[in-house]
Amino acid sequence: MRAEALALLLSFGATAQGAAPATEAAREIAALVDALAASPCRFQRNGSWYDGARAAAHLQRKYDYLQARGQAGTPEQFIARAASRSSVSGRAYRVACPGQPERDAAAWFEEQLRAQRRHRAGT
Repeated sequence: MRAEALALLLSFGATAQGAAPATEAAREIAALVDALAASPCRFQRNGSWYDGARAAAHLQRKYDYLQARGQAGTPEQFIARAASRSSVSGRAYRVACPGQPERDAAAWFEEQLRAQRRHRAGT
């Protein structure tokens, strides 16, 4: 029974607390952080604007913290728990890209994730 429960958990991509997330999820999260770092977009955190590279470094630290506690095993969890709002103030993060309206960071990251997955699927 115990082996069956473990197999079931693994089939859903669950990770034990402190364990590394599934390889595909880790790649997707790294690609999200890299997309921000490489973008010409600015990132607002607690009322201050940062370039993509500095914002990506901050989000990587948040991800590392959450990952060590088993709380960001999927890209969706990373977006919800690290890339959407300040864990200190609770204020939503914002992204402003050239030629586009400013918007919530969660929407920007969700769009990036969809684009990554479409690209990988070849559509």
